Amino acid sequence: MQLLNVAVDDLTMDELLARLNRGTICTIHSDMLMWLQKDREFYEQSIACDYITCDSQILTFATRLLGTPLKQRLSGSDLLPRFYNHHKNNPDVTIFLLGGLGDVAVRARDTINQKVGRDIVVGCYSPPVGAEKSEAACQEMVDMVNASKATVLVLGMGTPKQERFLKRYRDQMPDVRIFLPLGGAVDYEAGAMKRPPRWISNMGLEWAYRIVQEPRKRWKRYLVDDIPVIPLILKQKMGLYRNPFELSHAKEEQ
Repeated sequence: MQLLNVAVDDLTMDELLARLNRGTICTIHSDMLMWLQKDREFYEQSIACDYITCDSQILTFATRLLGTPLKQRLSGSDLLPRFYNHHKNNPDVTIFLLGGLGDVAVRARDTINQKVGRDIVVGCYSPPVGAEKSEAACQEMVDMVNASKATVLVLGMGTPKQERFLKRYRDQMPDVRIFLPLGGAVDYEAGAMKRPPRWISNMGLEWAYRIVQEPRKRWKRYLVDDIPVIPLILKQKMGLYRNPFELSHAKEEQ
């Protein structure tokens, strides 16, 4: 179904896992949807992904308002544990975790491997803040992934850093078949960030839970940056929404 300027795949988690043998996934939430309105590079990278799912309960409600309800919300934090459990006995699937701060990636690796019962995570690294701005640091990360021979790369660098990293370096990691930019999923696995109770997520109140947990870090994103999503969805409902990049392309051709 169409959600503003991105087409979201209407899949259940089981359907996605059955199909996800290679390629890149994009899990759309409100913050990403706003980036899709203002950043052409991010927009082009996102719509080129092989699978696009809805990460947000708020956006899931929006699809019902638009008359095209999705079968299921597929969040990155749900996808990661479902993915590694789905492949727990598949030796062809090995994972590199790239993201988090400090020892988050190491803790996530140990937790996942203990749950799975084998070393499915074969490498991990939590880059320092700002590392994505350094060509040398990024190349070092690529070398780590390649040295591990991992077939799956899970990125927890946050939007849009992880998407930009993938666009620039994806082709330099030939052993990786599946790319999973999943934001905070690595932090959840490490226990560095607590997931809200299921009933809070189901009510679409996860944003409020996160603001209470990390007010200084989260308030602006949820209460300022993401609020324009609401009038944009209403514009789509009334047939008034236009893709800003299609409009700018039309102007360029005039």
